[in-house]
Amino acid sequence: MTEPAPNAPSSLQTGANLSDMHMLMVLGETQSFTQAAQRLGLSKATVSQRITALERAVGIGLVQRSTRSVALTAAGQQLVDDTRGSFAHIEHSLAAVRDLATTPRGLVRLSAPVALGRQHLMPALASFAHQFPEIRIELDLNDRLVNLVQEGFDLAIRHSQAAPDNSVAWPLCSSQSILVASNAYLQQRGMPSCPEDLAQHDCLVYLRGRNHGLSWTLVREQSQQPSEHRHVAIQTAAFKANNSELLREAALAGLGIALLPDFSAQLQAHEPRRLVRVLPQWQSQGFFGNQIFAIRPWAPQVPRAVRCLVNHLQEAFKAGFTPFGNQ
Repeated sequence: MTEPAPNAPSSLQTGANLSDMHMLMVLGETQSFTQAAQRLGLSKATVSQRITALERAVGIGLVQRSTRSVALTAAGQQLVDDTRGSFAHIEHSLAAVRDLATTPRGLVRLSAPVALGRQHLMPALASFAHQFPEIRIELDLNDRLVNLVQEGFDLAIRHSQAAPDNSVAWPLCSSQSILVASNAYLQQRGMPSCPEDLAQHDCLVYLRGRNHGLSWTLVREQSQQPSEHRHVAIQTAAFKANNSELLREAALAGLGIALLPDFSAQLQAHEPRRLVRVLPQWQSQGFFGNQIFAIRPWAPQVPRAVRCLVNHLQEAFKAGFTPFGNQ
Protein backbone atom coordinates (compact mmCIF):
# COMPACT_ATOMS: atom_id res chain seq x y z
CA MET A 1 0.00 0.00 0.00
CA THR A 2 1.36 3.42 -0.96
CA GLU A 3 1.97 5.74 1.98
CA PRO A 4 0.79 9.36 1.61
CA ALA A 5 3.46 12.01 1.21
CA PRO A 6 4.49 13.52 4.55
CA ASN A 7 3.17 16.98 3.65
CA ALA A 8 0.08 15.85 1.76
CA PRO A 9 -3.19 17.31 3.05
CA SER A 10 -5.14 15.06 5.36
CA SER A 11 -8.28 13.35 4.02
CA LEU A 12 -11.46 15.37 4.44
CA GLN A 13 -13.39 14.94 7.65
CA THR A 14 -16.91 15.02 6.29
CA GLY A 15 -18.78 16.61 9.21
CA ALA A 16 -16.23 19.32 9.96
CA ASN A 17 -15.57 20.22 6.35
CA LEU A 18 -19.26 20.43 5.43
CA SER A 19 -19.58 23.05 8.14
CA ASP A 20 -16.46 24.82 6.90
CA MET A 21 -17.70 24.80 3.29
CA HIS A 22 -20.92 26.42 4.46
CA MET A 23 -18.81 29.08 6.19
CA LEU A 24 -16.97 29.61 2.91
CA MET A 25 -20.26 30.08 1.07
CA VAL A 26 -21.44 32.68 3.61
CA LEU A 27 -18.05 34.40 3.42
CA GLY A 28 -18.35 34.58 -0.35
CA GLU A 29 -21.81 36.19 -0.02
CA THR A 30 -20.81 38.74 2.63
CA GLN A 31 -17.20 39.35 1.49
CA SER A 32 -16.44 40.12 5.12
CA PHE A 33 -15.24 37.93 7.98
CA THR A 34 -17.08 40.22 10.40
CA GLN A 35 -20.44 39.97 8.61
CA ALA A 36 -20.00 36.23 8.02
CA ALA A 37 -19.35 35.74 11.74
CA GLN A 38 -22.46 37.75 12.63
CA ARG A 39 -24.65 35.70 10.29
CA LEU A 40 -23.24 32.42 11.61
CA GLY A 41 -23.35 33.43 15.27
CA LEU A 42 -19.62 32.81 15.69
CA SER A 43 -16.58 34.93 16.46
CA LYS A 44 -14.57 36.44 13.62
CA ALA A 45 -11.50 34.52 14.80
CA THR A 46 -13.38 31.21 14.68
CA VAL A 47 -14.53 31.78 11.10
CA SER A 48 -11.01 32.75 10.03
CA GLN A 49 -9.52 29.68 11.71
CA ARG A 50 -12.06 27.30 10.15
CA ILE A 51 -11.51 28.74 6.65
CA THR A 52 -7.76 28.31 7.13
CA ALA A 53 -8.37 24.70 8.23
CA LEU A 54 -10.48 24.09 5.11
CA GLU A 55 -7.73 25.51 2.89
CA ARG A 56 -5.24 23.21 4.60
CA ALA A 57 -7.55 20.23 4.11
CA VAL A 58 -8.03 20.80 0.37
CA GLY A 59 -4.45 21.89 -0.20
CA ILE A 60 -5.17 25.17 -2.03
CA GLY A 61 -5.97 28.77 -1.18
CA LEU A 62 -9.68 29.55 -1.19
CA VAL A 63 -9.74 33.16 0.02
CA GLN A 64 -7.82 36.27 -0.94
CA ARG A 65 -7.37 38.40 2.16
CA SER A 66 -6.42 42.07 2.32
CA THR A 67 -6.74 44.80 4.93
CA ARG A 68 -9.84 46.19 3.20
CA SER A 69 -11.64 43.30 1.57
CA VAL A 70 -12.12 39.56 1.29
CA ALA A 71 -12.70 37.71 -1.98
CA LEU A 72 -12.81 34.08 -3.03
CA THR A 73 -10.08 32.70 -5.24
CA ALA A 74 -11.04 30.87 -8.42
CA ALA A 75 -10.79 27.58 -6.49
CA GLY A 76 -12.89 28.96 -3.65
CA GLN A 77 -15.57 30.21 -6.05
CA GLN A 78 -15.65 26.84 -7.82
CA LEU A 79 -16.12 25.03 -4.51
CA VAL A 80 -18.95 27.40 -3.54
CA ASP A 81 -20.64 27.12 -6.94
CA ASP A 82 -20.42 23.31 -6.90
CA THR A 83 -21.90 22.96 -3.41
CA ARG A 84 -24.41 25.84 -3.26
CA GLY A 85 -27.27 23.76 -4.65
CA SER A 86 -26.67 21.00 -2.10
CA PHE A 87 -26.64 23.41 0.82
CA ALA A 88 -29.77 25.12 -0.50
CA HIS A 89 -31.49 21.74 -0.69
CA ILE A 90 -30.47 20.96 2.90
CA GLU A 91 -31.72 24.35 4.11
CA HIS A 92 -35.04 23.91 2.32
CA SER A 93 -35.45 20.41 3.76
CA LEU A 94 -34.76 21.66 7.28
CA ALA A 95 -37.21 24.54 6.78
CA ALA A 96 -39.86 22.10 5.56
CA VAL A 97 -39.37 19.90 8.61
CA ARG A 98 -39.52 22.90 10.95
CA ASP A 99 -42.75 23.96 9.26
CA LEU A 100 -44.32 20.66 10.35
CA ALA A 101 -44.33 22.00 13.89
CA THR A 102 -47.77 23.01 15.11
CA THR A 103 -46.50 26.39 16.32
CA PRO A 104 -44.62 28.70 13.91
CA ARG A 105 -41.24 29.61 15.39
CA GLY A 106 -37.83 30.94 14.48
CA LEU A 107 -35.97 34.19 13.83
CA VAL A 108 -36.93 36.60 11.04
CA ARG A 109 -34.38 39.32 10.21
CA LEU A 110 -36.29 42.26 8.77
CA SER A 111 -35.15 45.51 7.13
CA ALA A 112 -37.40 48.56 6.63
CA PRO A 113 -37.23 52.32 5.96
CA VAL A 114 -36.93 54.43 9.10
CA ALA A 115 -40.11 56.53 8.90
CA LEU A 116 -42.34 53.70 7.69
CA GLY A 117 -40.89 51.42 10.35
CA ARG A 118 -41.36 53.85 13.23
CA GLN A 119 -44.81 55.12 12.29
CA HIS A 120 -46.60 52.11 10.82
CA LEU A 121 -44.54 48.91 10.85
CA MET A 122 -43.85 48.78 14.57
CA PRO A 123 -47.53 48.73 15.60
CA ALA A 124 -48.10 45.85 13.17
CA LEU A 125 -45.09 43.98 14.58
CA ALA A 126 -46.36 44.45 18.13
CA SER A 127 -49.67 42.76 17.31
CA PHE A 128 -47.76 40.06 15.38
CA ALA A 129 -45.59 39.32 18.42
CA HIS A 130 -48.69 38.74 20.55
CA GLN A 131 -50.17 36.44 17.92
CA PHE A 132 -46.95 34.46 17.26
CA PRO A 133 -44.89 34.48 20.47
CA GLU A 134 -42.49 31.80 19.18
CA ILE A 135 -41.38 33.92 16.21
CA ARG A 136 -38.60 36.38 17.03
CA ILE A 137 -38.13 39.56 14.99
CA GLU A 138 -34.81 41.34 14.47
CA LEU A 139 -35.65 44.72 12.88
CA ASP A 140 -33.09 46.97 11.18
CA LEU A 141 -34.43 50.44 10.31
CA ASN A 142 -32.39 51.96 7.52
CA ASP A 143 -33.23 54.11 4.50
CA ARG A 144 -30.31 52.49 2.67
CA LEU A 145 -31.25 49.65 0.30
CA VAL A 146 -29.63 46.72 2.06
CA ASN A 147 -28.27 43.70 0.19
CA LEU A 148 -30.56 40.99 1.55
CA VAL A 149 -28.29 38.05 0.68
CA GLN A 150 -24.99 39.66 1.61
CA GLU A 151 -26.29 41.05 4.90
CA GLY A 152 -28.38 38.02 5.83
CA PHE A 153 -31.91 39.47 5.89
CA ASP A 154 -34.95 37.22 5.52
CA LEU A 155 -37.33 39.99 4.49
CA ALA A 156 -37.32 43.70 3.60
CA ILE A 157 -40.07 46.29 3.37
CA ARG A 158 -39.45 48.47 0.32
CA HIS A 159 -41.09 51.68 -0.86
CA SER A 160 -40.47 51.64 -4.61
CA GLN A 161 -41.94 51.80 -8.11
CA ALA A 162 -41.48 48.07 -8.77
CA ALA A 163 -40.17 44.99 -7.00
CA PRO A 164 -36.70 43.66 -7.97
CA ASP A 165 -36.83 40.93 -10.60
CA ASN A 166 -34.55 38.62 -8.64
CA SER A 167 -36.69 38.59 -5.49
CA VAL A 168 -39.93 37.13 -4.21
CA ALA A 169 -42.25 40.11 -3.69
CA TRP A 170 -45.63 40.58 -1.99
CA PRO A 171 -47.47 43.90 -2.55
CA LEU A 172 -48.67 45.35 0.75
CA CYS A 173 -50.42 48.52 -0.44
CA SER A 174 -50.15 51.45 -2.82
CA SER A 175 -48.61 54.76 -1.83
CA GLN A 176 -48.48 58.32 -3.17
CA SER A 177 -46.42 61.42 -2.52
CA ILE A 178 -48.10 64.66 -1.49
CA LEU A 179 -47.13 68.28 -0.89
CA VAL A 180 -47.84 69.57 2.63
CA ALA A 181 -47.26 72.63 4.80
CA SER A 182 -48.42 74.02 8.11
CA ASN A 183 -51.30 76.49 8.44
CA ALA A 184 -48.91 78.99 9.97
CA TYR A 185 -46.57 78.89 6.97
CA LEU A 186 -49.42 79.18 4.44
CA GLN A 187 -51.01 82.07 6.30
CA GLN A 188 -47.70 83.91 6.13
CA ARG A 189 -46.64 83.00 2.58
CA GLY A 190 -49.91 82.16 0.84
CA MET A 191 -51.31 78.99 -0.71
CA PRO A 192 -49.78 78.03 -4.11
CA SER A 193 -52.40 77.82 -6.86
CA CYS A 194 -50.23 76.10 -9.47
CA PRO A 195 -46.89 74.21 -9.52
CA GLU A 196 -45.04 77.26 -10.84
CA ASP A 197 -45.88 79.11 -7.59
CA LEU A 198 -43.57 76.74 -5.70
CA ALA A 199 -40.60 78.70 -7.06
CA GLN A 200 -41.60 81.51 -4.69
CA HIS A 201 -41.74 79.27 -1.62
CA ASP A 202 -39.33 77.69 0.84
CA CYS A 203 -39.21 73.97 0.03
CA LEU A 204 -38.21 71.06 2.25
CA VAL A 205 -36.25 68.51 0.24
CA TYR A 206 -35.50 64.83 0.74
CA LEU A 207 -31.74 64.41 0.46
CA ARG A 208 -30.46 61.61 -1.80
CA GLY A 209 -27.11 62.99 -2.87
CA ARG A 210 -25.61 66.35 -3.56
CA ASN A 211 -27.95 67.49 -6.34
CA HIS A 212 -30.82 65.01 -6.23
CA GLY A 213 -34.12 66.43 -5.07
CA LEU A 214 -33.62 69.94 -6.47
CA SER A 215 -36.61 69.45 -8.76
CA TRP A 216 -40.05 67.84 -8.51
CA THR A 217 -42.19 66.47 -11.32
CA LEU A 218 -45.91 66.97 -10.74
CA VAL A 219 -48.73 65.38 -12.76
CA ARG A 220 -52.43 66.25 -12.90
CA GLU A 221 -54.82 63.68 -14.29
CA GLN A 222 -57.77 65.11 -16.21
CA SER A 223 -60.86 63.27 -17.35
CA GLN A 224 -61.15 63.01 -21.14
CA GLN A 225 -57.96 65.06 -21.55
CA PRO A 226 -54.25 64.22 -21.57
CA SER A 227 -52.56 64.46 -18.19
CA GLU A 228 -50.55 67.61 -17.45
CA HIS A 229 -46.90 67.43 -16.41
CA ARG A 230 -44.94 70.18 -14.67
CA HIS A 231 -41.21 70.04 -13.92
CA VAL A 232 -40.60 72.33 -10.95
CA ALA A 233 -37.07 73.49 -10.14
CA ILE A 234 -36.57 74.13 -6.43
CA GLN A 235 -35.33 77.70 -6.06
CA THR A 236 -35.00 77.77 -2.26
CA ALA A 237 -34.33 74.52 -0.41
CA ALA A 238 -34.87 75.84 3.11
CA PHE A 239 -34.13 72.50 4.72
CA LYS A 240 -32.85 69.12 3.49
CA ALA A 241 -32.85 65.78 5.28
CA ASN A 242 -32.50 62.13 4.31
CA ASN A 243 -35.51 61.09 6.37
CA SER A 244 -39.15 61.88 5.58
CA GLU A 245 -40.12 61.94 9.25
CA LEU A 246 -37.70 64.82 9.83
CA LEU A 247 -39.15 66.65 6.84
CA ARG A 248 -42.62 66.22 8.32
CA GLU A 249 -41.40 67.77 11.58
CA ALA A 250 -39.85 70.65 9.62
CA ALA A 251 -43.17 71.24 7.82
CA LEU A 252 -45.05 71.17 11.13
CA ALA A 253 -42.60 73.75 12.45
CA GLY A 254 -43.57 76.09 9.60
CA LEU A 255 -40.26 75.94 7.72
CA GLY A 256 -41.80 75.46 4.28
CA ILE A 257 -43.55 73.08 1.87
CA ALA A 258 -42.49 69.44 1.95
CA LEU A 259 -42.96 66.60 -0.51
CA LEU A 260 -43.70 63.54 1.62
CA PRO A 261 -44.83 59.96 1.09
CA ASP A 262 -48.38 59.60 2.38
CA PHE A 263 -47.33 57.30 5.24
CA SER A 264 -45.11 60.05 6.66
CA ALA A 265 -47.66 62.82 6.14
CA GLN A 266 -50.44 60.87 7.83
CA LEU A 267 -50.82 62.01 11.45
CA GLN A 268 -52.62 60.15 14.19
CA ALA A 269 -56.22 61.13 14.96
CA HIS A 270 -55.24 62.43 18.40
CA GLU A 271 -52.33 64.51 17.02
CA PRO A 272 -53.05 68.17 17.89
CA ARG A 273 -50.75 69.56 15.18
CA ARG A 274 -52.00 69.69 11.62
CA LEU A 275 -50.61 69.76 8.10
CA VAL A 276 -52.47 71.11 5.09
CA ARG A 277 -52.23 69.50 1.69
CA VAL A 278 -50.85 71.81 -1.00
CA LEU A 279 -51.90 71.49 -4.67
CA PRO A 280 -54.04 68.41 -3.89
CA GLN A 281 -55.00 67.95 -7.55
CA TRP A 282 -51.33 67.38 -8.48
CA GLN A 283 -49.40 64.13 -7.86
CA SER A 284 -45.65 63.76 -7.57
CA GLN A 285 -44.10 61.42 -10.12
CA GLY A 286 -40.88 59.47 -9.83
CA PHE A 287 -39.52 60.88 -6.57
CA PHE A 288 -40.77 58.34 -4.02
CA GLY A 289 -42.18 54.92 -4.81
CA ASN A 290 -45.85 54.25 -5.41
CA GLN A 291 -45.98 50.78 -3.86
CA ILE A 292 -45.05 49.20 -0.54
CA PHE A 293 -43.62 45.69 -0.99
CA ALA A 294 -42.37 42.92 1.26
CA ILE A 295 -39.48 41.23 -0.55
CA ARG A 296 -37.07 38.40 0.14
CA PRO A 297 -34.30 36.68 -1.82
CA TRP A 298 -35.69 34.13 -4.27
CA ALA A 299 -35.94 30.59 -2.94
CA PRO A 300 -38.15 27.62 -3.90
CA GLN A 301 -39.62 27.56 -0.39
CA VAL A 302 -40.51 30.38 1.98
CA PRO A 303 -40.03 29.58 5.70
CA ARG A 304 -43.26 29.39 7.64
CA ALA A 305 -42.26 32.18 10.03
CA VAL A 306 -41.69 34.51 7.06
CA ARG A 307 -45.00 33.52 5.47
CA CYS A 308 -46.83 34.24 8.72
CA LEU A 309 -45.21 37.67 8.98
CA VAL A 310 -45.98 38.56 5.35
CA ASN A 311 -49.63 37.50 5.77
CA HIS A 312 -49.90 39.64 8.90
CA LEU A 313 -48.37 42.68 7.18
CA GLN A 314 -50.65 42.29 4.16
CA GLU A 315 -53.64 42.45 6.48
CA ALA A 316 -52.21 45.36 8.50
CA PHE A 317 -51.37 47.47 5.45
CA LYS A 318 -54.25 46.56 3.13
CA ALA A 319 -56.12 49.84 3.76
CA GLY A 320 -53.09 51.87 2.72
CA PHE A 321 -52.61 55.43 3.89
CA THR A 322 -55.42 57.94 3.55
CA PRO A 323 -54.21 61.35 2.33
CA PHE A 324 -55.88 64.16 4.24
CA GLY A 325 -57.61 67.11 2.62
CA ASN A 326 -57.31 70.76 3.49
CA GLN A 327 -58.47 71.48 7.02
